[in-house]
This record gives sequence, C-alpha cells and structure tokens, in this order.
Amino acid sequence: MVVTTAQESFKELWGDWEDLLSECTGQRVFQTPTWHHLWWTEMNGDAELRLTSFREGGKLVGLAPLMSRNGCLSFLGDTDLWDYHDFVIAPGKDPEFFPTLFKAIDPQPWNEFTLTSVPETSCSLDYLPGLCKAYGYTLEQVPEDVAPGLMLPSTWEEYLSLLSKKDRHELRRKLRRLESQADFKWYGCTSSPEDPDAFNRDLMDFFNLMAQSRAEKEAFLTPDREAFFRRMAAKLAGSGVFRLFFMEVEGHRVAAAICFDYGGTRFLYNSGYNPDYSRLSVGLLLNAMSLRQAIEEGKTYFDFLRGNEPYKYDLGAKDVQLYRMVIRR
Repeated sequence: MVVTTAQESFKELWGDWEDLLSECTGQRVFQTPTWHHLWWTEMNGDAELRLTSFREGGKLVGLAPLMSRNGCLSFLGDTDLWDYHDFVIAPGKDPEFFPTLFKAIDPQPWNEFTLTSVPETSCSLDYLPGLCKAYGYTLEQVPEDVAPGLMLPSTWEEYLSLLSKKDRHELRRKLRRLESQADFKWYGCTSSPEDPDAFNRDLMDFFNLMAQSRAEKEAFLTPDREAFFRRMAAKLAGSGVFRLFFMEVEGHRVAAAICFDYGGTRFLYNSGYNPDYSRLSVGLLLNAMSLRQAIEEGKTYFDFLRGNEPYKYDLGAKDVQLYRMVIRR
C-alpha cells in the first residue's frame, strides 16, 4: 500500500498521533503532541509549522514534526527544553518512511535541514547517510551531548548490586548519614492545577531550589522558560505524567525534582537543592529515592536526560549518545 504525505494541523493529528506513539517502543514524553503543541504556542517565534503526516490507507504510520525558518528545516523545539528529538514511526515502517520523507522535502525551498538531539538508537542514523548520498546532499553528523540512563531491575537490592563497589558503598554511607543526622522525609506532591494556590506554591519552591543549586540553573530560568515549565506542569499533571518530588529536613524543603512517567520510563527532567544542606547530599539522595520508587512501581528505565553531571554516574547511569545531524543541499 502507498504511503502518502500531507501537511496537517495539531487538531487534525492529535488523536492519531497519540495512537501512533502507543504502538512505538522507546516512547519519550518529548514526542507527544502535548509537548510539541505547548512549545509551539509558547516559543515558536517566526517559524512556519510543517507537521508532515505519513498515512497508509488513511492510518497514520509516521510523523515528521518539523518547522521552517529562514530557509532552514528542523524539528520543532530546541535543545534548551527538549532532551530528545526524533521522527515518530510505526514499528516496521521505517523502510517506507525515510524514502518518502526525502521525496516530500526535496521540492521544498530549504538550504539546511538540521536534526538535533537524535539518540543513538534512532533509525535516522541508519537511513539518512544513504539517502543524502542518493540525493546529492551533504550530511554532517557530530556528537551533541549525552543522556545517561539505566535499565531498572525488579528490586532495590538488585539495583544496589549492579552499582560498582565504590558507588554502592558511597550511596549507603550517604543514606546512613542522612538518617542519623537529620529529621528528614521525602515525598511526591499531590497538589494539582485544580488547587492553584498549592500547585503554584509547590512550583515556586521548586524554582527557588533549582535557582539556588547552581548559577547556570538560575541563569537558565528566564521568564519565558519559567512560563513554559508552569504550562507544561499544568498540562501533564492531570494525566499522571508530571511528578514533583521534595525532600524536607527539619521541616524545610531542601531538595526538589521534576520527573515525567511515560512509556514505562521515569525521566528526571530537572532538579535543585539548597547548598546549605550539601553536606547531607540531599540532591543526590532525593534522586536516588525517586529511582527507588520507580523500581517499586515497575518502571523499566530511569532516564537522567541530557548532561554528564557526575551524580548520574554515581547512581549507575550509562551514556546514550545524542547526535546533531545537518543536511545541506
């Protein structure tokens, strides 16, 4: 059966997009229509939307969520707020998807086609070099960043056994020190957008702790990005995807983390802590408790997302390489 392409709107695609994602392995929250639509409505600037659908007998079998700006094609979004980008392709349809994609974009007016944050597991890495050669395009592919993560075992004790002897010892030592030296607790927030006072208070505490933890995080929290975070939290909270965790010491919130639960994975999107409590390793230990809960809830992967911060490897993460691919005519 022939695969046909068209430019469609978010409204036209939404339900089929969600159905397609449910069929895919390795689903990521960044591939959802919710994430794309929120970014587009908040941050698109002067770009032109190019949501390109791939249908077979009317059924959506692929999606290229693209935009065009100043003669350049790219995925929607940027590397500030997106940890992964990729095409959305039904299982087994990649041999038809990529040749059809090139037939669709070849007549369009563009000079560069930039694909950022493409994970090493993406089939784009398999198909794009050969197609670029066939069309006379050049392809530049370079490492962009890493997104460490780990497969989760079925129990916490099994997880500890998978850590190196040094990391296992250090994690247990830090847990014992926190338990012996502080009155602490950690928990996931239950506030929701239906209770705006509590929800906004929890988010503000998170932003404060995020800004305190590192100067670059404080600089990252521009008004536009904070507004995106707030809208994103409100959109995803109702579906159970958005998770906000806190650690308290002596009744004070001293560490916070935003996670997303999606497709069997817990994604650690961002976190922060009060440096006055760094001797108790509250930031790392809150992340460890979130990881432990993910194991107990039956999650299969814990994704620390973009960046090579040392604490991720202390908790057993292994790198997933992200690539930047630039296609030029």
